[in-house]
Amino acid sequence: MKMKETLQLGKTDFPMRGNLPIREEEWQKEWEEKQIYEKRQKLNEGKPSFILHDGPPYANGNIHLGHALNKISKDIIVRSKSMSGFRAPYVPGWDTHGLPIEQVLTNKGVNRKEMSRAEYLKKCEEYALTQVDTQRADFKRLGVAGEWDNPYVTLTPDYEAAQIRVFGKMAEKGYIYKGLKPIYWSPSSESSLAEAEIEYKDVKSASIYVAFPVKDGKGKLESDTSFVIWTTTPWTLPANLGISVNPDYKYLVVEADGKKFVVAKDLLATVKEAIGWEAVETLAEIAGADLENMTAQHPFYDRDSLVMLGDHVTLDAGTGLVHTAPGHGEDDYLVGKRYNLEILSPVDNRGIFTAEAPGFEGIFYDKANPMITELLEEKGALLKLDFFTHSYPHDWRTKKPVIFRATPQWFASIDKFRENILSEVEKVEWILPWGKTRLYNMVRDRGDWVISRQRAWGVPLPIFYAENGEPILTPETIEHVADIFAKEGSRVWFEREAKELLPLGFTHEGSPNGQFTKENDIMDVWFDSGSSHEAVLRGRDNLSFPADMYLEGSDQYRGWFNSSITTSVAINGVAPYKAVLSQGFTLDPQGRKQSKSLGNTIEPGKVMKQMGADILRLWVASVDYESDVRVDMNTLNQISEVYRKIRNTMRFLLANTTDFIPAEHGIKYDDLRSVDKYMMVRLNQVTKQIREKGYDKYSFSTIYKTVVNFCTNDLSSFYLDFAKDVVYIEAEDNAERRCMQTVFYETLVTLTKLLTPILPHTSEEIWSHLKEEEEYVQLAELPGYQEFPNQAELMDMWDAFMDLRDNALKTLEEARNEKLIGKSFEAKLTIFPSEPVKVLINALDAKLDQLLIVSQVAVTAVGTEVPAGAHSFNDMAILVEKATGETCDRCRAVKADVGSHEKLPTLCHRCAEIVEANFPEAVAEGFE
Repeated sequence: MKMKETLQLGKTDFPMRGNLPIREEEWQKEWEEKQIYEKRQKLNEGKPSFILHDGPPYANGNIHLGHALNKISKDIIVRSKSMSGFRAPYVPGWDTHGLPIEQVLTNKGVNRKEMSRAEYLKKCEEYALTQVDTQRADFKRLGVAGEWDNPYVTLTPDYEAAQIRVFGKMAEKGYIYKGLKPIYWSPSSESSLAEAEIEYKDVKSASIYVAFPVKDGKGKLESDTSFVIWTTTPWTLPANLGISVNPDYKYLVVEADGKKFVVAKDLLATVKEAIGWEAVETLAEIAGADLENMTAQHPFYDRDSLVMLGDHVTLDAGTGLVHTAPGHGEDDYLVGKRYNLEILSPVDNRGIFTAEAPGFEGIFYDKANPMITELLEEKGALLKLDFFTHSYPHDWRTKKPVIFRATPQWFASIDKFRENILSEVEKVEWILPWGKTRLYNMVRDRGDWVISRQRAWGVPLPIFYAENGEPILTPETIEHVADIFAKEGSRVWFEREAKELLPLGFTHEGSPNGQFTKENDIMDVWFDSGSSHEAVLRGRDNLSFPADMYLEGSDQYRGWFNSSITTSVAINGVAPYKAVLSQGFTLDPQGRKQSKSLGNTIEPGKVMKQMGADILRLWVASVDYESDVRVDMNTLNQISEVYRKIRNTMRFLLANTTDFIPAEHGIKYDDLRSVDKYMMVRLNQVTKQIREKGYDKYSFSTIYKTVVNFCTNDLSSFYLDFAKDVVYIEAEDNAERRCMQTVFYETLVTLTKLLTPILPHTSEEIWSHLKEEEEYVQLAELPGYQEFPNQAELMDMWDAFMDLRDNALKTLEEARNEKLIGKSFEAKLTIFPSEPVKVLINALDAKLDQLLIVSQVAVTAVGTEVPAGAHSFNDMAILVEKATGETCDRCRAVKADVGSHEKLPTLCHRCAEIVEANFPEAVAEGFE
């Protein structure tokens, strides 16, 4: 007989290596075939609901690491809620309209001008749906559970119809209007942009000071005087119609180098230095209010420039006199409207000057900048030209600069219900408190929402025009369009004439001949996604409004969070979400945004092929997602090592419970040894921490740290380490062994359930080796936790023991460094205790040598003299010596009683008794 046959060495089919890239796909196929998601929903019927509403990613290209962070986070939350007594269905969604898809088709050689608009939209739709399929496969591969066969997609007829109805309700309340006012305009996209579509980049711009000669000084300024303005956008000067001053400021008439100018009193020193004036003399002081309605001569056109009063004029920079072009700026527009100025914007959709800018017609606005400064110099109006770098708005799709340009657009009037939105912002639970401040300030400061776009691929504005040009958007016409879209989709808008889309027999006083036309602009894509609360939360029987949570990247404060609360408050009076959680972006280790051009991206698909989805999921759990997350392959390799540690801990537990049947061999808590009770208490503390501080607070990193710490410190370094001398060495039915197996098995079941939302594939694999009722761990509930009798006293005792153990480990390490011992089993410890330590040791019901993993331990009487070689601590001293005796062939401890059994001479007394009682053939025949 072989010696190892007398040992209870753990055995399990659970492999050491996860082989995740292969096994995960097998699990996912099985879950789909067995309809595990559907079974979970069935189990949760009638329970309180928790609805996490999915923000729609844009359907274009394979997913990136930011997508993985977002979708895995949502899945962890939904899975944990589903296992915690909530009905938590998950409906994924996609945003499918917009410019990027048009750009892709152009790059693929699709010529929009060679086909009808309806044909072009069909191609856009076909491409978008292929991207939905691509991303759906990627998300499913991450192990995200949800209604993948029935997602919401913003291009489907039912969604588009719901969106039209949102628009209709806003129109009915008087929130929708058409106006000519300056908006963000992207020449590169040839479309208006919302604030959410703007990003800022540094650019180099001209900085010019320009003289506007006084034409009518109202008897207070002479005609040989000039107003001085400062601007960084010379190209807007062809649209100049006025100069704004602040009525509360003091202005000076100065003579500078022989010429007379007007500047703000408080800015004279700055202006003098910037322009380079040398001899400056103040001639007069005049109140800003007294400058009103004076006129200046435009520096290169034969027209007047009206001096107006405006509170927007500040002393932050410039001259205190602001060049005003009502067609090219929000403040300019507002002050121009008050003084009945024309809203002049002589630039077309492509950013090219029109005939309204004589001398510059046909020239791109940016290329006109040097031409305008040259003309100003020629006219003697240019006082100073310089250049500086500053932050400037760009189109976030094309990455090209945008301009302010007045064009006729459709708007949603935020002013009419701004206070209602702000009130709702206050009521929402912002899981990151700064999120409330961020969105509140955005809503407080934003202008009216430009909802029209001059693009092709999107949901059309359901607006008709009468023969006299009057817009028609009545509840009757909009509902009729919504009904048509619900059946046929919005493409029908461009396939039929206006009259075919109006209710049968529709008449309007503005169309005496019964003729109508229709709007060709489409809606802002943020209106698309911002309508999801109506199309999805209210549109599906298994969901509810408002959602319990929205979770997206921090960029969505200006995007989806913003557009959603705007449309929801507009039509429902309440926010569409009860709570909001946001996440940062994924960056490389240098803090740079991941991008293909920099070559610093990590593709989730490649990671899953190499390492598996559970590694990505564990990475998500490890990070502080509240801020930006730095990650590279080294990070993921480190996570992979942590995964292996968790996996091997679970494998050890599995291997050593193979012969354990809970119903037959389980030991009640009251009958466990105190060390086993201690571990049961620690397991319950871990469970409580993970559930209350982790899942309930959406703090995945708390779960990660708690699990890793428990596996590393409580289990591997302590309990499982000394357990080998029990579970391997003792007889199969030994009481101490069954006590430890009870703890092992309870730990297995508890940790497997707790890890399921994060590591569903690995957890399901572990579960298949357990003896539990549920066929799949995903159909189980998260474990509860409890307080045990006398728990505080128990923990105090074992906390004190851990101090003793730490002292022993330090002493053993020093002995190893001094070459006194090698392995700890070669050591004998002599402990010189204080009275409290002596009481502690006497209270232990597990062998001290076993707990400390040494061969021999002696404990002296209190007050025994401590020898010179011992290491002293506050309440004890410990001496390390070489253990005396022989090494037992079976337990490998050094014991003085090895050889005491006549027929088993290589075993210690303990092992000889175990073998004699359980393996008589070994006694009779000996070992091989």
